[in-house]
Amino acid sequence: QLSRTYGSCQLRFIPVALCNQLELELELNLFCARRHSAKMAGKIQSLTEEERAHLLPLLRNAQWVEVVGRDAIYKEFIFKDFNQAFGFMSRVALQAEKMDHHPEWFNVYNKVQITLSTHDCGGLSQRDITLATFIDQASLM
Repeated sequence: QLSRTYGSCQLRFIPVALCNQLELELELNLFCARRHSAKMAGKIQSLTEEERAHLLPLLRNAQWVEVVGRDAIYKEFIFKDFNQAFGFMSRVALQAEKMDHHPEWFNVYNKVQITLSTHDCGGLSQRDITLATFIDQASLM
């Protein structure tokens, strides 16, 4: 590392060879991150017919409905007021972030409408079932 002082500022220079090495390491890290991300996305599978036959009736019993023309589920929640609706959305948002699986939702005053589908697999996955289950529990708090 080289340095020069200009007035009260000290500037540090990194040799070109080290810059090239850092650039290469950064590029490799980005490549590995993209590869890992693609690998993780590839692991997300749509629900099988067996899983659908078992899980979708359970969701229907909890008032989730299948979206017409799309492999997704939908449910509307009504709360006492906006504060309850927003508190519910905050709980769901924190869990969704932990799961890296985010709902499509719409809120007006005390009403929250939620649609779940997994974009990585183009339809319903286990992530949607897990998040729907959490959402139902969070709505009771």
